[in-house]
Amino acid sequence: MTTTNQHELDTKPHPHVIHFTLDNEKEETTDATLTVAQVLDLGDLDPTTHYLVELQGHHQVEHKDVTEVLKIHEGEHFISVYRGDTPVS
Repeated sequence: MTTTNQHELDTKPHPHVIHFTLDNEKEETTDATLTVAQVLDLGDLDPTTHYLVELQGHHQVEHKDVTEVLKIHEGEHFISVYRGDTPVS
């Protein structure tokens, strides 16, 4: 029978938390990769009606495929875009 002492418990790696923003709201994950749908879900957004835009300085990268896997980096910034029609008055 194997027993675990306190030292072994203390030396187990703790999950690395990655902080990023979605629509200027702070989000965090311990997963280094997430799908576009998972990122949108974290922001309580419907992946069937929204897509992501990754902000890289003055450059913007659209991520419209909800199954696309993204590598999430510390301090990364995303915005959501509504896919539907907007009413015009």
